[in-house]
Amino acid sequence: MTTTSRLPVSSTFEGEERKHYEETNFDAEVASYAPRLRGRKLTVSIAFVAGTGFTLFGYDQGVMSALLTAGQFEKVFPQVVVDSSHPNHATLQSFVVAVYEIGCLMGALSNLWVGDRLGRRQTIALGGCIMIIGAILQTTSYSYAQLVVARIITGIGNGLNTSTVPSYHAELSSAAKRGALILIEGSLITFGVMLSYWASGSSAQWRVPIALQIVLALVMVFGIGFLPESPRWLVKQNRNAEAIAVISALEDKSPDDAEVQRTYHAIRETVAIEDFRASSDLGGKHAPQNSKRSPLRKLLVGGRSQHFRRTCLGTILFQRLGLSDVTSRLIAAANGTEYFLASLIAILIIDCIGRRKLMLFGAVGQCITMILLAVLGSVRGTGAQVTSAVLLFVFNSFFAIGWLGMTWLYCAEIVGLEIRAPANALSTSSNWIFNFVVVMVTGPSFNNISWGTYIVFAALNALIIPVVYFFFPETAGRSLEDMDVVFALAYNEGVSPVQVSLRKDVPLAGSPEADRILGIETIDRKVVTLRETL
Repeated sequence: MTTTSRLPVSSTFEGEERKHYEETNFDAEVASYAPRLRGRKLTVSIAFVAGTGFTLFGYDQGVMSALLTAGQFEKVFPQVVVDSSHPNHATLQSFVVAVYEIGCLMGALSNLWVGDRLGRRQTIALGGCIMIIGAILQTTSYSYAQLVVARIITGIGNGLNTSTVPSYHAELSSAAKRGALILIEGSLITFGVMLSYWASGSSAQWRVPIALQIVLALVMVFGIGFLPESPRWLVKQNRNAEAIAVISALEDKSPDDAEVQRTYHAIRETVAIEDFRASSDLGGKHAPQNSKRSPLRKLLVGGRSQHFRRTCLGTILFQRLGLSDVTSRLIAAANGTEYFLASLIAILIIDCIGRRKLMLFGAVGQCITMILLAVLGSVRGTGAQVTSAVLLFVFNSFFAIGWLGMTWLYCAEIVGLEIRAPANALSTSSNWIFNFVVVMVTGPSFNNISWGTYIVFAALNALIIPVVYFFFPETAGRSLEDMDVVFALAYNEGVSPVQVSLRKDVPLAGSPEADRILGIETIDRKVVTLRETL
């Protein structure tokens, strides 16, 4: 009796001692992974590096547009000169701009395979290094063929970055500030475009503006080395101690803080559900959850077609209005500046107004502006030209407020961790596909149907209005894991995710109420049953 009574006590003591040792060891491991920066300093540093990547993106897309009509550039690459004796050069001129989109498409698609394997930081660094190589080849180009190849290489790097940076930034941002922080990236695209227009308008050789890309890429590659990895990706890789350290640093709280623990457990639960769904047949209410998201993602991909490259063709569009080369370049530069300033408005209001209202506002405004441009295009006269030039400014304003940064923000918010990297790669790829089509088609379209081109653009913008209204849930104020709860609750109640997203009674991810909605207890029981049968 005495012996049997001592065994449980000894076992209990040893179990508690082992548990204490494991907890102490885990806490020490968390402390060893603590980032150098914390709180606001870390948030600002992440925004700066991510913003540098998108400034590089905007600069790279704008610099070629600004150089197309520059005399020094035309001497080296006569294939871009379009005149009565070389009408076929219009296609070559469009191609040297559009081929960049093909490179971006290749880079974005490659993220389907490398994104989750390398992680967010290494993918961004790889993209930056590829862009540096491409920029060097562009700067040293002496033939049209070399310039085309160099732009494809640069595009591959940019495709990797633009399909990774928004996810990385979103996964390192709080729900309250995520919208504004990522919309800053959209604004910095326009800042890069603006910078490229004014830089290339100087008396400097054309190689200098192109070489400036290298500086921006070096800043991004160097800066990313000082930043932490995404905690969502770390949990997915079972690097839990490092994930808690990053969450703690982002929120500037102790790893034991209740909010840090809730965020961490919400991510752990999301990963556990997705892993179990991938390895088992859950059936019932959990299996269809991803299928409920699929139509939305397909519609989202279609919505990304609105992000077409007006900026890449800015100078040419102003020339279509009958303005001279110098005047067109100056107005295009001013347009780029106004474009940047208008994008700042969205940063201030995105988290207060929400995503849906801004998208609808932008699409309606863009549609109306294109209709007015079509009407004025059918009228000849100086007054119509001036008004049309003003309307191009107006169109940019609507786009900058409603869609510029939104296209990069929304996809990163709406999809689950399991497919976030592939989904962003696919949505970004659709962006580059439509960019290529628009850039290649716009010039010949204006030559053939003139102002009718604006009607086509108006129809595309009109199409996006009902798609957003009926199928795009609101994501403002919710964490990335909260959206899983929104979709699960919508499926359980048999209603649209849009309706649920507009409600205020959706529980936070990681809470007991959210666990019940997601069926966490059901999954735990099935895991236990599965283990007992093995």
